[in-house]
Amino acid sequence: MNQLKLFIHLTRLKKPIGFMLLFWPCVWGLTLAYDFNENLNLYFFYIILFFLGSVLMRSAGCIVNDILDKEFDAKVFRTKDRPIASGKISVKLGIIYSVLICLMALMVLINFNFFTIILALGSMPLAFTYPLMKRYTYWPQLFLGITFNYGLILGWTSIKGQMDLMPILFYLGAIFWTLGYDTIYGYQDIKDDEIIGLKSTSIKFKGKAKKFLFSCYIIFISFFCIGGVYMKFNYLYFILFIFPILHLFYQIKIFDLKNPSSCLKAFKSNNFFGLIIFLNILIVKIL
Repeated sequence: MNQLKLFIHLTRLKKPIGFMLLFWPCVWGLTLAYDFNENLNLYFFYIILFFLGSVLMRSAGCIVNDILDKEFDAKVFRTKDRPIASGKISVKLGIIYSVLICLMALMVLINFNFFTIILALGSMPLAFTYPLMKRYTYWPQLFLGITFNYGLILGWTSIKGQMDLMPILFYLGAIFWTLGYDTIYGYQDIKDDEIIGLKSTSIKFKGKAKKFLFSCYIIFISFFCIGGVYMKFNYLYFILFIFPILHLFYQIKIFDLKNPSSCLKAFKSNNFFGLIIFLNILIVKIL
């Protein structure tokens, strides 16, 4: 039981916000591509696959992150008790867990078409090198955005079997969504990160945090509106889009970089934001 608790702690299974933020872009892309005049069984089957894949890949990513950041995590108050940083789980066992989880994720992946499988495998280096970025650049959050929203492309290709301009527009917008919310998340550890020499957009823009978030979210809104035009969505899409816009401004309003609990609250609210975007796309596609 103790090992099970450590495994759950290691993979952050009790913190679903991580895998949900990975999951939402997948279903955005899937819903954008799906023809709802067809049988819905495939749609729901793919939703289940993407959910399982998100949970598994986020879990494997957390383990790799903890292995690479073992020394740094031990120096940060919020992360010092993580199983690998605290020595409760060895690096060797962590690698074994990660490999087994990746094999399970592969079993999920082979249910998709060949093009989607190749694209997904191509994203693996991105997923597992992200933790290294904060050592070399102030833009690790941008790298995370490129990685975390890759599922939007996979959602589209799982149905269409090819790449198109439309998912790329939504994907580019989603990158800036992640850039915003992960910058908010980074302010929880900013003091420790500055002391140990790590880099982030949270540190780079700490003097003008809300302006930076506003810029990120405006770019996100712009790309999703342009994407709606290219998808030839009717006026309902743009009316409904008022709700996610208001939510983004709500995040900026409640966000206080000096208050870690405020940062966490604003960050976690993005799960609800992902749901709003999903419902927006779903309603427009169905009606």
